[in-house]
Amino acid sequence: MARKKTAIDFEQSLGALQNLVERLESGNLSLEESLGAFEQGVVLTRECQQALTQAEQKVALLLEQDGQLVTEPFEGDAQ
Repeated sequence: MARKKTAIDFEQSLGALQNLVERLESGNLSLEESLGAFEQGVVLTRECQQALTQAEQKVALLLEQDGQLVTEPFEGDAQ
């Protein structure tokens, strides 16, 4: 269940960060509101980066075989 909580937290943080960016880009915030939004954005960015780092480390552990890191090509959707 901890994995789902982390994924939800990441998605929520990323969504909140996107909303903050849109608000900042709109130009409708006062200087004080902009600074507060920027500060909140920095916190959200750090949370997202930490979640991505943890996911990357977990993937590396899962791919490790006999003490050797095994790399495999990513087969994502090519658009």
